[in-house]
Amino acid sequence: MTIDIITVLPELLESPLNHSIMKRAQDKGLLTVRTHNLRQWALNKYGQVDDYQYGGGAGMVMMCEPLANAIEALQQLTTYDEIIYMTPDGGQFNQKTANKLSMQQNLLIICGHYKGIDQRIRDHFVTMEISIGDYVLSGGELAAAMVVDAIGRLLPGVLNDETSALFDSYQDGLLAPPVYTRPAEFRGWPVPAELLTGNPKIIDQWRQEKSEEITKQKRPDLLAE
Repeated sequence: MTIDIITVLPELLESPLNHSIMKRAQDKGLLTVRTHNLRQWALNKYGQVDDYQYGGGAGMVMMCEPLANAIEALQQLTTYDEIIYMTPDGGQFNQKTANKLSMQQNLLIICGHYKGIDQRIRDHFVTMEISIGDYVLSGGELAAAMVVDAIGRLLPGVLNDETSALFDSYQDGLLAPPVYTRPAEFRGWPVPAELLTGNPKIIDQWRQEKSEEITKQKRPDLLAE
């Protein structure tokens, strides 16, 4: 999979995308992440990519021309399955969306800044708009890094145990059950006896029941869905 990211602050993406599991995915050749500084397509020598909004009001807007030129230049090299814009008013990102996107080959992500991007880019280039929550960040870079991480870890061969992702929270519409490791007893706090039986049927039943219990307590909306 290849993911291209258009940003005015590529430095913000360096650390989250070049360590841990994302680094492993790229080292294995399973994921390629390329960041592109929008100022390469700036209108002038000052690196201008934004301007005042029509109609007045506080905040700058990322301009059409640099973004259109950037997108079209990248489209000359890659055919994208989705062109994604990270925006607070986009569709809520969830595990289902991550699963869907992990099945694609090439993605392009646009990181917004200021008051956002000119609507004409959204109308004529963007195919998917994603929000990571009902709040506003200073830019789309951190949100894009989260989306890349959620997608990248699902690619076959990225995780050491490929079944691990199948039992994450939200994969089956439930939160994940509690997990334990050695020792079997710590400060008088024992590991649930079911997990020590070695019986897969008993263990699976315990995990299912705990998942349902925790989901009911913490996210009853998931059960309603």
